[in-house]
Amino acid sequence: MPYPHPVPAGVSVTGQHALDALYQHRLVSTGQLHRLITPQNTSSEYLRRQLQSLRSDGLADCVNRRRHGQSELLWWLTENGAEAVEATGLLAKRPYRMSRQAAAGPLQEHTLATVETGTAFVTHAARLGHECGPLDWTPEIAHYYRAEDRPGEELSLIPDAVLHYVHTEADRRTLLTFFIEVDRAQMTVGRLAQKLHAYAAYHAYAPQPATRAARTTTAKPQLAWRSRYPLYPRVLLVLTGATSARLQSRINDLRSLAAADPRLPTAGIKAGITTLDELRDRGPFAPIVTPVLGPATPTDVWLAPTTAPAATAA
Repeated sequence: MPYPHPVPAGVSVTGQHALDALYQHRLVSTGQLHRLITPQNTSSEYLRRQLQSLRSDGLADCVNRRRHGQSELLWWLTENGAEAVEATGLLAKRPYRMSRQAAAGPLQEHTLATVETGTAFVTHAARLGHECGPLDWTPEIAHYYRAEDRPGEELSLIPDAVLHYVHTEADRRTLLTFFIEVDRAQMTVGRLAQKLHAYAAYHAYAPQPATRAARTTTAKPQLAWRSRYPLYPRVLLVLTGATSARLQSRINDLRSLAAADPRLPTAGIKAGITTLDELRDRGPFAPIVTPVLGPATPTDVWLAPTTAPAATAA
């Protein structure tokens, strides 16, 4: 939605959408912005002019990225640009600020891969007539919990993104929520398995009442995640950064470690693994997802052997 009153005055509607996307996702390439906010245009030329205008106004900046012999610009908001977005009050405030050093630093590729994952959902939602837009995923939201094996210590689960998607079919609308983890084949498989263990621990975490009297009541403490989500989000691990053969080996190894984790089989979470190429090329509702537990039969992001049930959330 464009701002009721552009901040600063004179920024185009496309420029406003670009400001919002950059604020939410921190670092985005020109090509990704084109697919997110101007997919109806066959050329990205108009978008490029709007981005250069934002740069001239001191609201955005960019750095050049060379990859596979080609170059593209990566965009982020300056402090003035971030303040302009915050002044509208349309987006939840994000404390993180991108800089030229960070944009060119070691987290560049991971940030872009996370944006590419969200962009794949947006692109296929438009193709299928579903609902998922440029602002329907949020990077790095902290979820705090305590684990049974680490009593007294507060831990934080921080997915690479939390993504919301509305699947529509006839008059049935189903909200799907995902915890997205992007792996560029740089993290050990053991560390990925630990992340799955953390999702299981968060699923089971129920904060204890602050007072002793409240703790002695028969009322069962509410699970922490229920204050945020109607149903526990599906966990989707998206692999990239290596050959198909190596990514398949990582999927197999991760499934083996997950099966050996005593908590996961009884945790009640739905978790699956796919690759960024498959997600981008075939879409989330193709059989591209390998369940973390159980038979390795490919399924889609429903992570269910049957078609989706009629519900308001799933």
